[in-house]
Amino acid sequence: MKAPLGTPPGECPQCWQHAHDPNAHRHLGSREDCQACIACKAAGHPGTVPKQSRWW
Repeated sequence: MKAPLGTPPGECPQCWQHAHDPNAHRHLGSREDCQACIACKAAGHPGTVPKQSRWW
């Protein structure tokens, strides 16, 4: 999975996109959960790019 532009290290690319793209959940009804977001959370956010350590 390729990270969308602007996804900071340590963040899940899918969750980051869904949180910042108003069109990501447009198809959902009021108080309806996004199944892709639920599956991503249950899987432990695969594709997350780890933060680079600043400790040398």
